[in-house]
Amino acid sequence: MFFHTFDSQEERRAFGGSCFIEIQTCKLPTGTDIDTIVDIDSVEHWELSSLYCGDENAFYEKYVHILGEGIYNNKNSGPVDIYGINYYPQDRVEAVISLLNEEKPEGYSELLFWLCNHKPENGIYILGI
Repeated sequence: MFFHTFDSQEERRAFGGSCFIEIQTCKLPTGTDIDTIVDIDSVEHWELSSLYCGDENAFYEKYVHILGEGIYNNKNSGPVDIYGINYYPQDRVEAVISLLNEEKPEGYSELLFWLCNHKPENGIYILGI
């Protein structure tokens, strides 16, 4: 399995500790300014509702072009920073869903299922290891 979900923090710790890329929905209301969205204090790590990937190299190789440019904590944009905060607004999430359906990289069905079932309203974060 390329992506993982966990029922408890203990399960996550036993599986791989904290060496994961975490994908989570942005829970801030639509219309929140970008300064707040990418502020380190706005992000809670290790959410049980998140999707996790334990292989950052494979994740980057298979998904960097699908994800496109995210917005970093310093408000610059670029490809996934696997060591930092990456924010993807909702319009970008919709584009990712389309590309997942077209390209079908390893693990795409797990990510697609997660995106469709968590229905992000204000985008997603990809939080690096």
